[in-house]
Amino acid sequence: MDTQTFISKYRQAFGETAELPLLFYYDNEPVADTDKINGCLFKGMDAARKGKGLSLNAETIGCGGGKLYTAFAPMPEHVPGFVSHKERYKASPEDVITCIERLDIRPAAKKYLNFIRIDCVESFEPMEGILFFATPDMLSGLATWAFFDNNADDAVSCIFGSGCSSVVAQAVKENRTGGRRTFIGLLDPSVRPYVESNVLSFVIPASRFKEMYQTMDRCCLFHTNAWSKVKERITNSI
Repeated sequence: MDTQTFISKYRQAFGETAELPLLFYYDNEPVADTDKINGCLFKGMDAARKGKGLSLNAETIGCGGGKLYTAFAPMPEHVPGFVSHKERYKASPEDVITCIERLDIRPAAKKYLNFIRIDCVESFEPMEGILFFATPDMLSGLATWAFFDNNADDAVSCIFGSGCSSVVAQAVKENRTGGRRTFIGLLDPSVRPYVESNVLSFVIPASRFKEMYQTMDRCCLFHTNAWSKVKERITNSI
């Protein structure tokens, strides 16, 4: 798998103006000098989306939940109560704990979590996942591509969690088990101010992308009347 071949196919499928996705992976070397981000780590994501890269660690992430879901720190004691009583995203702190335990987060083995736009690297290795910032029309194509060769009910999953949980923690867990799920995210109201109003995330973990890389030009994204109409609207809307 090489990134330039994928970019060519991606442009054919979604149009020349569609935003390129980001690769994210753990490494001992940063791809960018990143200042501390106070609050949600998605405040700093524009740098990666613009091609400058983003390198996160326990020092640059200012949010306790962000440190947890990127595996740079254990769960802060206040998180279950904060998510339940303050944010009111779950009925009880116990429910929050249950959701976090399901993620089976294990300490990061390397110093940095890097995000870098796909045209800035030559290889997909050693990525944890590929992150798309997707409008509803783009999400239609990405989800349909994921469904193409996977009949499982959870082929495209939407699981409760913060933005960083739905992007990073879910992909890491899926890779560890060799899973085939993909994930829609950025539904958490706390992350919404830091992305466009018509954008959600779609993450393909590396374990699944190895398969989907081979199927893109076989699914509806190529040579179908229905998708050509959607693609035209994507192109005209950007």
